[in-house]
Amino acid sequence: MQSYTIGQAARLLGVSPDTARRWADAGRVATHRDESGRRLIDGRDLAAFSVELARADGGDEEVSYTSARNAFPGIVTAIKLGDVAAQVEIQAGPHRLVSLLTREAVEELGLEVGMEATARVKSTNVHIDKA
Repeated sequence: MQSYTIGQAARLLGVSPDTARRWADAGRVATHRDESGRRLIDGRDLAAFSVELARADGGDEEVSYTSARNAFPGIVTAIKLGDVAAQVEIQAGPHRLVSLLTREAVEELGLEVGMEATARVKSTNVHIDKA
C-alpha cells in the first residue's frame, strides 16, 4: 500500500504542510513512522480523509471564480469494476472527479484506492459559470 509524507498529503489535499501536520497532530488522520522516522499517512486513510474533508467543507470560505486547469492531481477514493467498464473517483483537493473507462485500463494502470493519480480533462465544450 502506498503511503504519503505530510508534504505530499498536503499537496493532494490542497493545503499547506503546516495544516496537514496540525491535522495529523490532532488525530484527524492517522500517521505512522518509516524506518527514517518520517511521518507517513497510509493511502487508504488519506483517501478516506480527503472525502471526509470535501464533505465537511461548509462553503463558508470565499470561492474563487476562475476557470479550472485541465490537470487535477489527487488521490483515488473509489473504484467500481464491471465486466468491461470501470468507474474511478479521484478527490483532487475540493474537487471530486469521476471517470468511466475500461476495466482493462484500470488493471493496466494498476489503480487502487489510496493511490496518487491525475485526472486530465479534455472537452470540446467547456462551460464557465460565475455565481
